[in-house]
Parts: sequence; C-alpha cells; structure tokens
Amino acid sequence: MTLSFYKYQGTGNDFVLIDNRQLKFPKNDTKLVAFLCDRKFGIGGDGLILLENDELSDFRMVYYNADGNEGSMCGNGGRCTVAFANFLGVIEKDTVFNAVDGKHAATIENGIVSLQMQDVSEIKEKPEYVFLDTGSPHHVQMVKTVENFEVYKEGKKLRYGLYGQIGSNINFVEVLEDDTFAVRTYERGVEDETLSCGTGVTAVAIAMHNAGKTSANRIKVNTQGGELQVELSEKDGIYSHIHLIGPAKQVFKGEIVC
Repeated sequence: MTLSFYKYQGTGNDFVLIDNRQLKFPKNDTKLVAFLCDRKFGIGGDGLILLENDELSDFRMVYYNADGNEGSMCGNGGRCTVAFANFLGVIEKDTVFNAVDGKHAATIENGIVSLQMQDVSEIKEKPEYVFLDTGSPHHVQMVKTVENFEVYKEGKKLRYGLYGQIGSNINFVEVLEDDTFAVRTYERGVEDETLSCGTGVTAVAIAMHNAGKTSANRIKVNTQGGELQVELSEKDGIYSHIHLIGPAKQVFKGEIVC
C-alpha cells in the first residue's frame, strides 16, 4: 500500500496528516499508525491525524498517539489540522470542526491559528501540583529552573506512579514574568518529552491564572519549540472563551510504501 501524507508542526509538536475524506485509511491498524510515527523506520511524528468529512461541521479531526492508539484532544494537532484544511481548500479563514471532545471554532491568518478550546470548570488543587482536563488530562507542577529539570525521568515517574496505566500528561512550569511562563511536558502516548503540547500550554495558563500567579487574560507560554499564547476569561471559577494561539506550518509532503 502506498500512502500520500503531509508533515506539519506547531512549535515543534509534529504530526503526520492524511486526507481521509475518502475513508481509505485502515483506522483500526494500530501497528501501521505506530510505524508511520516511528522516527527511524517510518515518517516520524508525535502523532498521526486524519482529516475526514463531517455532517455537522466543516471537517472531522481524528487523532492518534504515536503509540498507534486513538488519543484525546491535541491542541497543537488541532491547529495543524486547521492549517491542513486551509491548504486543501476545505476552509478559508474561519471554521468549526469536530474532534474527540466535541466541536471547536478556529481561525487561520498568515500562518497563525487561533483554536478555541473547551471550557474548564473543574480544577483540582493539591499542595504540590494542579490537575485539570483541557481536552486531555494534565498535571501542572511548579519548578524553580525548568531548563535543567529532569523532565523524562520525573515525568515518567508521575505519569505512571500517580495516575496509573491510563495516565496523565505531566507539565513542569517556571514563572518568567507576570504574564509569561516556561513549560516542559512529558506526554502520555508519546511516552517522552515533546517540544510543545497545546493542551498542556492551555492547562498551564489556566492553572497559573487560577493560582493567582498571573491576572492577565492573554498569557504567554514558552515551550521548547517556541512561544504560544492563551486567551481566556474566568467567571465564578469557570474558564471560557479559551483560545490557543500560535503558528502551524507544513514541513513537507510525500508518499510512503507500507
């Protein structure tokens, strides 16, 4: 079988994207998805995304983790899918699409994608960390110097030790300025640190705002792969009008025999 594919990245979070509007991709073949995401034997990516037709919106985004299993919502993947839909001519500037966690509105202009995330109403504050779900589960923990932190070692330990087999994404955060934070993320499904995680950046912005670390409604979050911004509104402990904003770029396209 020969597959046509496109490679996209959003602040270093990279994905294999496939136009599956004709429903030809074998969606239950987890080994194939894992192969395509493998950086040594396949194309390489933090995940694989199928763009499909959807009766109730402009398109459907189907996201798979690099391990081959269908995953929860991916923020950077969503932004890359919007850029892909724009490239294919499925959308122009504005869109509403369906994902595993429901509908998302988004805009794209000059390569910058603003993706509306789901509202967040439940934030669990613990003495050493915060836990919340922004389409995917996230553990947010403050550290003094994130640049030198052992993200893989400590992230893996928490991912399994605290959250069991189902797991959680683990974010380590450092305050840089009143409205600016640095984060490094261990992602479940990838089972490693990624250069950026969109739902993680969203979780960090909400957690820092909720903890009183910032009062800004537009928060900058520096990842290993670049800067993302999160706009948000809060009322009575409920966060809404949440937008994840940043670049999404096509890297290359090709065909692979599998």
